[in-house]
Amino acid sequence: MITQELLDQLLVNYEKPEDLLGEEGLFKQLKKALIERALGAELTEHLGYEKGDPAGRGSGNNRNGVSSKTILTSDGEIDISVPRDRAGSFEPQLIPKGQTRFEGFDDKILSLYARGMTVREIQGHLTEIYGIDVSPDLISRVTDAVLDEVREWQSRPLDLVYPIVFFDALRVKIRDEGLVKNKAVYVALAFNANGEKEVLGLWIEQTEGAKFWLKVVNELKTRGVNDILIAVVDGLKGFPEAITTVFPQTLVQTCIVHLIRNSLAFVSWKDRKAIMPSLKAIYRAEAADIALTRLEEFEAIWGKRYPAIGPIWRRAWEHVVPFFGFAPSIRKMIYTTNCVEALNRSLRKIIKTRGSFPNDEAALKLLYLAIKNAGLRWRRGIEWTAAMGQFAIQFGDRFPGAAR
Repeated sequence: MITQELLDQLLVNYEKPEDLLGEEGLFKQLKKALIERALGAELTEHLGYEKGDPAGRGSGNNRNGVSSKTILTSDGEIDISVPRDRAGSFEPQLIPKGQTRFEGFDDKILSLYARGMTVREIQGHLTEIYGIDVSPDLISRVTDAVLDEVREWQSRPLDLVYPIVFFDALRVKIRDEGLVKNKAVYVALAFNANGEKEVLGLWIEQTEGAKFWLKVVNELKTRGVNDILIAVVDGLKGFPEAITTVFPQTLVQTCIVHLIRNSLAFVSWKDRKAIMPSLKAIYRAEAADIALTRLEEFEAIWGKRYPAIGPIWRRAWEHVVPFFGFAPSIRKMIYTTNCVEALNRSLRKIIKTRGSFPNDEAALKLLYLAIKNAGLRWRRGIEWTAAMGQFAIQFGDRFPGAAR
């Protein structure tokens, strides 16, 4: 415990903030002193006797001075003295041989990278704020070290059952074979049995297609998922079949937001405000049969001017109406991919200044760090308690919370 008397001693010459935080300030001096003291304690443990202890005579190994070393810390460069033993068998644990960056420095780089800063921007930031001249190669090595963590995360075991999984894709510019291509990053975002959000994985492909989604769903199966109660998809042709091929009992729900977006693509700007109430009346209906009546009413009013919209809804109707089987209070949580859209918005903010990525791995690395470190909120939704009761009735023993 740090006593008041010790603090008074440390601050006896304090006059201005620089005395505490400056290049030669107390914080940096304390870090240096603590590191050197800890390394000395490690050597004592290694030798088995204290410095100056007669027990060390004739032991076959003893202290042999120090070597100088400069390490990078979040407070800048610090020159430290590393104790040595005559036998050369001492291996420091706090700062291992060959390591030049103190714990926390790599985290600083990763935090900046996760916020969308490029290698050159990170280099400039570290120079400006901490007075550290760090090479781009070092920054790249630190961020590349995350790739093993990404691979482990991407192959980690998953829960046996997920009540809801949202499937979506966002576009990222990636250099491939000398050309910058607009690739699809596939995202699977789930609600687990406790109502907590969890990104199950990220996958990159040239285009979004049902064939690739089948590959994604199969991968989830091999990672331990035995059942998905509800899968919310974006209306891509063949997507529901790709899911039910692997999980035949899954209830597939078309995302209404995507359906509205696809419908409005046919509507002129001057009519969009006028047409929305008629579209909302369909998915806000009290029940599926009433929704069908509202669709017929929509076609009677707008079908002649926009004949393509009605068929869009009718072709998807089987996967439009499943959410009507649940109480109005939790329907919105099921029929829209709002949560995954919010995730994608957060990711787009981070990647928007990048222009393009040099390869797929660079994109995955940043997106993974963004999910992990950029402060995305994964709190349980307020509707989940009500949803649990609905799911327990609707899905019986398939719902993992049913027996609780």
